[in-house]
Amino acid sequence: MKVSAVVLVLVAFQAAAAAAVVQATAPGTPTVGYYNDKCNGSVEGIVRDTVKAALDADITKGAALVRLSFHDCFVRGCDGSVLLDPTCANPYPEKTSGANIGLRGFDVIDAIKANLESACPSTVSCADTLAFAARDASRYLSKGGIDYAVPAGRLDGVVSSAADAESNLPGSTFDVATLISNFAAKGFTPEELVILSGAHSIGRAHCSSFRDRLSAPSGKINPYFRDNVLAKDCGAGPADPTVENNIRDQNATALGNLTSYVVPASGGASLDNSYYINNLNNLVLFHSD
Repeated sequence: MKVSAVVLVLVAFQAAAAAAVVQATAPGTPTVGYYNDKCNGSVEGIVRDTVKAALDADITKGAALVRLSFHDCFVRGCDGSVLLDPTCANPYPEKTSGANIGLRGFDVIDAIKANLESACPSTVSCADTLAFAARDASRYLSKGGIDYAVPAGRLDGVVSSAADAESNLPGSTFDVATLISNFAAKGFTPEELVILSGAHSIGRAHCSSFRDRLSAPSGKINPYFRDNVLAKDCGAGPADPTVENNIRDQNATALGNLTSYVVPASGGASLDNSYYINNLNNLVLFHSD
């Protein structure tokens, strides 16, 4: 898998999700440059600068923003509905779903929105803010390798349901056939499914999301990785710690001889092609990988 293929990780997602957004939230088609004649053309610059400041302070927020965007768009289109908090009228919005365990980055979106509201009140939707932020995070994490124009002009969704998240988001224990069917329902091809999976070169995962891998046969996972890395990280207790998705980012001492498989990062948490190399060596976390 060439590095150039990973440039498509979010490009493919954004393109396929755009069609769903039109039906879910807006009467017109989102367009590139929608805010060029608004807020003195500063909207995307404000988002970019705020994302950079957040990731300079905590680079793990980059993976959080990418995941947040995916979990938003895969449910009701890119409508920002994953950002909605519980209320008396709706105590179980998307973010309360078990499928959304560990979602982070809401504070970055809040910071971006505060800066946008200060510069141009009531102009930029939360849905567009999240879409821009995910693009800028992927650009930052790929050292500029991933960059794409984001269509904008979305309206914010007002419907948010944990049940919708449970029934739409792909599960970490899905097999290939189930994944293909799940992504096809959203308009993705198998190739785009593989491309999107490359985002697992960054981020962290709760042990509960891959505990089944601790008893997977050696033909499905490197046995040393299973028994001496993951099993020790997750333990046998009720706690649900998190583990780095990428062996590149895990403790080198614990990896032992597996360090020979590590694809060096280009600096920080890199959105690169290492996921595919790890996969070929049975060194990935999820069954769905």
